[in-house]
Amino acid sequence: MTTALIDQLRAILGAPHVLTDGDLSAYEQDWRKRARGKALAVVRPANVQQVAEVVKACAAAGSSLVPQGGNTGLAVGGIPDASGTQVVLSLQRMNAIRGIDEANLTMTVEAGCILQTLQETAEKAGLLFPLSLAAEGSCTIGGNLATNAGGTQVVRYGNTRDLCLGLEIVTAQGEIWDGTSGLRKDNTGYDLRDLLIGSEGTLGIITAASMKLYPLPAAQLTAWAAVPSLDHAVTLLGLAHKQLGAGLTGFEVMGKFALSLVDKHMPQLRVPFVDDEAVPYCVLLENSDSESEDHARARFEALLETAFEDGCVTDAVVAENLSQAHQLWHIRESIPLAQAEEGLNIKHDISIAVSRIPAFVQETDALLQREIPGVRLVNFGHLGDGNLHYNVQAPAEGDARAFLRDEEERVNTLVYDAVEKFGGSFSAEHGIGELKVHKLEKHKSPVALGMMRAIKKGLDPQNLLNPGRVLRA
Repeated sequence: MTTALIDQLRAILGAPHVLTDGDLSAYEQDWRKRARGKALAVVRPANVQQVAEVVKACAAAGSSLVPQGGNTGLAVGGIPDASGTQVVLSLQRMNAIRGIDEANLTMTVEAGCILQTLQETAEKAGLLFPLSLAAEGSCTIGGNLATNAGGTQVVRYGNTRDLCLGLEIVTAQGEIWDGTSGLRKDNTGYDLRDLLIGSEGTLGIITAASMKLYPLPAAQLTAWAAVPSLDHAVTLLGLAHKQLGAGLTGFEVMGKFALSLVDKHMPQLRVPFVDDEAVPYCVLLENSDSESEDHARARFEALLETAFEDGCVTDAVVAENLSQAHQLWHIRESIPLAQAEEGLNIKHDISIAVSRIPAFVQETDALLQREIPGVRLVNFGHLGDGNLHYNVQAPAEGDARAFLRDEEERVNTLVYDAVEKFGGSFSAEHGIGELKVHKLEKHKSPVALGMMRAIKKGLDPQNLLNPGRVLRA
């Protein structure tokens, strides 16, 4: 049956697009190199009809499928298991931009289109596609939709779900649903688009999407502000909402230790205020303005003046040009890389109501330092939408590999229990994948889990699509 299936896949796609031999690590190993599987084959369809035929062939053979975009996920949700029986369905060849409707402010794109390509194509048309992630040069829009990716501009534009008007998908039965009409109002029953977004390839295979566009701002300014505490950062966020309104497009917080790692491993980036012992946190703000740079700068300066008077900002730098703004953002985006340079670490992608974040951090910092003396906390993230990357680094003189082996489960339990206590979510924007299935079972409502299982069984009764991801196989 295995040989017959591979022969059938070659007949559908052509032999060059059914990979079974050679180095397949780009498809079989996750981005963080924490897991590696073994695929029966990697298939690379060129269009939605080929995807549908592949799904039908795999369904008939009883072989499960793992949809894959850019393979930049952080929850081990896009690689095969170790059985050697799963087919990886790579959508990277399906990378066309099918069209831009400037009057409707929409762009229809195939799932394998690189996020940065969407951004650049929109900009050439004088428009903005605002989704922005550190992996935007390699992640694909299909993967962004499958995981409902967040990024740095959620405070203004929302997650990927909020940027999508419709999908084209292939079902577990190999049927094609084209819902890419680009309508902003379509109240005709259950919202299948929202059901598929964030489902991590377990309910259907996203092959194309209709995405929202926006007018390009006339000006975009960036500021880096030193704040005396997380409470003051939250106060500054409130002021920014009040004085900038929809102009506030980014609001990131970065702890001192996180920034010290960037300063240590990437000294050429020149981190502002990193040597000031009186600055425990910094905030990166972005203000987009539809009028002019002068108007944007005046509003920004008025905000910072109020913040200085209120004591929630102690020092600030406003970028004078686009190059300086990119440099400030590069510092923020370099924190994960600097953390990796420092050694193995335990990552958390959590969300808490913004108002409760300072208390959560104070309580959980103290808990971890009491339970594991010497542990170092790398705290940064999207404060504007309540999403923290609350990461835990091994003690400075310890064995990082041993720390991960011996303490990861305990650290995760301590952090996730604290998140639940504060009414938050243990997965804000990275998804569940395989990595967090057991945590979902512990922290998700049994009623919600029951509904999710019913949906999975109804749409994919053979458990053909990405089994063992999100829900236990």
